[in-house]
Amino acid sequence: MVALTLARSALSLTPYMSKPPGMSVLLLFFTTLGFSFGFVTPLAQDHRYNVGDHVSLFVNKVGPLNNPSETYHYYDLPFCRPDQVIRRKASLGEVLNGDCLTNALYELKFREDKIGETLCQKKLKGDEVAKFRNAVSNDFYFQMYYDDLPLWGFIGKVEDENWTVNENGPKYYLFKHVQFDALYNGNQIIEIRAFSDPNHVVDITEDVDISVKFTYSILWKETSTQFENRMDKYSRASLFPTHQQIRWFSFINSFVIIVLLMGLLTMIFMRHLKNDLRKFSGGDEEEDKEVGWKYIHGDVFRYPPCMSLFCAVLGTGTQLLIQAAFLFVLALLGVLYPYNRGALCTSLVVTYTLTSVVAGYTASSFYNQFVETGWKRSVLLSGTLYLGPLFVMVSILNAVAVSYGATAALPFGTIVVILLIYTFVTIPLLGLGGVIGYRLRSEFQAPCATKRCPREIPPLAWYRKTPGQMFLGGLLPFSAIILELHHLYASLWGYKIWTLPGILFIMFIILVLLTAMLSIGLTYVQLSVEDHEWWWRSLLRGGSTAIFMFGHCIYFYARSRMSGFMQFSFYFGYNACICYAVFLMLGTISFRASLMFVRLIYHAVKSE
Repeated sequence: MVALTLARSALSLTPYMSKPPGMSVLLLFFTTLGFSFGFVTPLAQDHRYNVGDHVSLFVNKVGPLNNPSETYHYYDLPFCRPDQVIRRKASLGEVLNGDCLTNALYELKFREDKIGETLCQKKLKGDEVAKFRNAVSNDFYFQMYYDDLPLWGFIGKVEDENWTVNENGPKYYLFKHVQFDALYNGNQIIEIRAFSDPNHVVDITEDVDISVKFTYSILWKETSTQFENRMDKYSRASLFPTHQQIRWFSFINSFVIIVLLMGLLTMIFMRHLKNDLRKFSGGDEEEDKEVGWKYIHGDVFRYPPCMSLFCAVLGTGTQLLIQAAFLFVLALLGVLYPYNRGALCTSLVVTYTLTSVVAGYTASSFYNQFVETGWKRSVLLSGTLYLGPLFVMVSILNAVAVSYGATAALPFGTIVVILLIYTFVTIPLLGLGGVIGYRLRSEFQAPCATKRCPREIPPLAWYRKTPGQMFLGGLLPFSAIILELHHLYASLWGYKIWTLPGILFIMFIILVLLTAMLSIGLTYVQLSVEDHEWWWRSLLRGGSTAIFMFGHCIYFYARSRMSGFMQFSFYFGYNACICYAVFLMLGTISFRASLMFVRLIYHAVKSE
């Protein structure tokens, strides 16, 4: 998502911050996706100009400072507009991101200074003044793009009654002059900033017709920064030394705590397990009775109820895990960088579509290890388990955006494109994965034979039941990532840019390892009290970290300045989808780790 930091100083705004489709359909699809990436990727040869060359400035959107999801088209406010408003062709990712680049009257020629250039002389009616005043009162900013570089500025300012003399109530002022400062290196543009001049304002406190002369200036200066490094400015803005030290400290602190915790769990766990195996191999009946998990060897590998749903969770979780790995690779390679318009949204669509074959294969192959028929249902569930709730949520949020007239509303054509991608690419790849999983099926190799009738489970203490284990299994991993998670939320829903994907990747690896370790330990505790129903429980306690994440979402929203129904619905709606995806991923990891452990200890018992 787009994130920026807006500084009030000097009244400027600066970024911190069924049947497989034919080959022709596939070729068209991948060509379109390739164009989506190429459309927003800056290439040096496409950004060279001669002195006096016209470089288009595109206006994008406006919105309240504290509500990042609530953005509107630039010309929804009565700014100076050209006779013919032309929207720049947008990629799929840009549309999903709410970007809408449109031509403007600004004439910013390469390396040509302009002072006090008139943009237009506009007579604002009473209702137009009211629109501007409402925007100023809500701290509206505008966003533009010049040579694919983003720039921002405030629309106006509010002077409280404490600052005025003999006046009742605050005064609202509209900025009528924009100062552009541009930097160049040779024949390439390196940087541009916009400043709203507080000395050129017009009073819009009253709903009266006024005449406003909008002007702008631009000054060019040379810099030694290379074109390849021009986007570093946006990354460095959120890496002030104090913030960077805090983030490294939180990372090292979390890492040390996790290493100590994992070492402690490993030591305790291995000591008890070795004692159990030694007691069992010794043949002493009195000591043998203490080894509770040995007695349920005939039940521990009995597949769980709702097997189709269980396999669908594994398939979807594996798909999302691989998708996350792809996104990390793209971020580390520099494909996903700040203000690469729509790249993240495009990457999400492409990677989810291509990895759907993984979901089909995983669900089908695991299901066919236990049951010979009915695998198609598990494949179908894996295709709708995440996309179904996501589609419902996006439909609700899209209806909200349409009612507000916001840029987040998806056009009908984009909805059709997404449905076509799902119908002609995602579903066939999902089915292909299911067929491959069925063809390559194998029987589940359990170290111990499964009894016909399940063993009765003895009464359990409250902390050994599912809610208690979910609490422990979710709290510890969440406590290890909470500081970095807060930085991530500030990037998604605030005005800070996440600039260290390497740290985020390491924290994700630590989260995966800790989830697996806790799952193994809690599974051992569960089996020790002769509770053999560990399949679903291992999945639920692994995914319970997502529940704590959603709780942190509530805390983050309460501490922020976000307001309004639209921002509320978008914030909690999309966070619910993100947390649901994390639940499926970590639940899959937790079960896979527990399954590997259970196989290992019962194979050791069989060998003894």
